[in-house]
Formats: sequence, structure tokens, C-alpha cells
Amino acid sequence: MSESRRAIRFTLNGASVSVEIENHWNLVELLQEGFGLFGARESCGQGVCGCCTVLVDGVAVTGCLYFAARAEGREITTIENLDAGGALSPEQIAFMEKGAFQCGYCTPGFILTTRQLLDENPDPSDDD
Repeated sequence: MSESRRAIRFTLNGASVSVEIENHWNLVELLQEGFGLFGARESCGQGVCGCCTVLVDGVAVTGCLYFAARAEGREITTIENLDAGGALSPEQIAFMEKGAFQCGYCTPGFILTTRQLLDENPDPSDDD
């Protein structure tokens, strides 16, 4: 392994994984290059648009600004995991029923952020 690479272990969508990464990779690059997961996408590269959102230990993070090396020992959840078992998650169903889509590019980030909110507060108010 070269000095520009390292091996990390973490939990990805419920499965323990180990992968060799480039030291400069962000979390989006890790998910795409290491695992072929493209639900999180880099768009603005500044952490403001939400297209790259994933959950790290249950907290929504901007994957474009989160270094992949920080995933070591963490639990990473991506949009691909929410329909595990072939059934859509309640958040995905609600987004579909309410037509809460524009182009769909940033929708995975919205859904994962909604998941975090509901995990923290199962009965949120309109202000929440």
C-alpha cells in the first residue's frame, strides 16, 4: 500500500466492510469508487446543496466535505439502504405521495435528513 492510500473499516448500510482508500477522498468518492453507490452525489462541493448527504452514526453530514478516512469505525447509512428488503421507507413513501420532488438530484439528501429528524423526534411539530 502506498503512502497515499490506507485501509479503513466501518459499517456500511448494516454490513461490516473494509476498503482501501486514497487519503484525499471524501465520503462521496469512497461510496462511489469503493462500493458503486451513487445515491449521494457531489454538486456544489461546498456542503450547501445537500446532494451529498449521508448519515454518519445517525447524523446527516455533507459527504463532499467529510474525509473518507473519518469513516473509520463509524456507521454509514446511504439512501440505498432505506429500501432494504425491497420495500420503500416511510420517508420515501411520504415524499412520493406528496410529490416532494423537483429534479430529484438532491432528494436523497432530503430523505436522509428527514430520517435523522424522525429518529430524533418521532412526532415533530411544523416548526421542527
